[in-house]
Amino acid sequence: MKIAVIGTGYVGLVTGTCFAESGNEVLCIDKDARKIGQLREGRVPIYEPGLEELVHRNSRDGRLKFTTDLPEGIGPAQLVFIAVGTPQAADGAADLSTVFAVAEAIGQHANGPKIVVIKSTVPVGTNRRVAEIIAGKTKHQIDVASNPEFLKEGAAIEDCTKPDRVVVGVRRPEVGEVLRELYAPYLRTERPFLVMSPESAEMTKYVANAMLATKISFINEMANLCERLGADVNDVRRGIGHDIRIGFQFLFPGSGYGGSCFPKDVRALVSMARQLGAGTAIMEAVDVVNEAQKQVLAEKIRRHFGDALPDKTLAIWGLAFKPRTDDIREAPALALIDFLLGQGCKVRVHDPEAMANVRAIYGERLVYCDRPYGALEGADGLAIVTEWQEFRNPDFEVMRRLLRERVIFDGRNLYEVKTPVGYGFVYHSIGRRTGVPG
Repeated sequence: MKIAVIGTGYVGLVTGTCFAESGNEVLCIDKDARKIGQLREGRVPIYEPGLEELVHRNSRDGRLKFTTDLPEGIGPAQLVFIAVGTPQAADGAADLSTVFAVAEAIGQHANGPKIVVIKSTVPVGTNRRVAEIIAGKTKHQIDVASNPEFLKEGAAIEDCTKPDRVVVGVRRPEVGEVLRELYAPYLRTERPFLVMSPESAEMTKYVANAMLATKISFINEMANLCERLGADVNDVRRGIGHDIRIGFQFLFPGSGYGGSCFPKDVRALVSMARQLGAGTAIMEAVDVVNEAQKQVLAEKIRRHFGDALPDKTLAIWGLAFKPRTDDIREAPALALIDFLLGQGCKVRVHDPEAMANVRAIYGERLVYCDRPYGALEGADGLAIVTEWQEFRNPDFEVMRRLLRERVIFDGRNLYEVKTPVGYGFVYHSIGRRTGVPG
């Protein structure tokens, strides 16, 4: 198929590249000339494992191209995907201005019948509004479908090419069949292709993310309670996870969730409900619990050092909101950095991929270290905020030699308590008793 993808952010670039990989002709469109220039040169502006290789291969073979010219891009396309950002507005609602601007442009430049597919995460009712905008600008038959994405940063290629399910919202069965044909190469293992109304498809995306965010906030709240009661949240997690009604996914306590989806989508769902005069007490609590959880490490550090904190230097391992990405949007590490700088501390940081993005915010207020152990040199303690694989089996002997004070604040429970304690560390984690040597 001939496909146009409007927006070369995380969702648009991954989606367009994967469609090209399955043999379609894809033209990715973005108004950012600098980004398009980078992509034409083979430079991928985001970090996602496996993406750069796929972009190079499909660009070389002519299946994947990039342009800033929207009329040129949508002209030959049978399918036009809208994958632009819907950032959070001041009131928590999704900002749809870019989506609507793209809809107007599609209506103005459509040169024949097309299927427009909304891939962006949008509130319920957006599909209908986009269809109205396009219909007001063109006489051509334009169908508007909804096809929410369920990509996990760090595993997006796998999620795109081997999805758990594909959800499409359509108003005509014929449109659903075209999308079924597009996704057929990815559904060969009998994964479901779910056809529903656009409103149900739009809602599905929000409900999925809200459910996952709820599980995270739930286990974090229980972890904090375990810590006060002398229970071990890892034991509790195992005790409940084997119940098939609960399961283990998203039941790992930590220092809060971040990223481009969960915080924004939970708040957008709350905003939608408020506009209808409906209550969302659970979702509001999920957001409150998560924002409080981002301060848990800061509070542990404050209690440990007391009045001496302003004179201390802290090392931080992990800046991205999760491993295998360079995304720092709503990252818990940023909340910790803000706290430490506000206390007058010096901060040394390391992350395998996200340091350039953090430097763009903090400039030279931080010390950026190319290696994990380099961040420890001259530091009075270590805070671990992102569970990168390379942090899981460190050399504790080297760590104890480099740190001025042997204390670890582990926001991801990477270690069994006895391991760092055995090397003489005071070990603070989430939902477990503090480990103290001797």
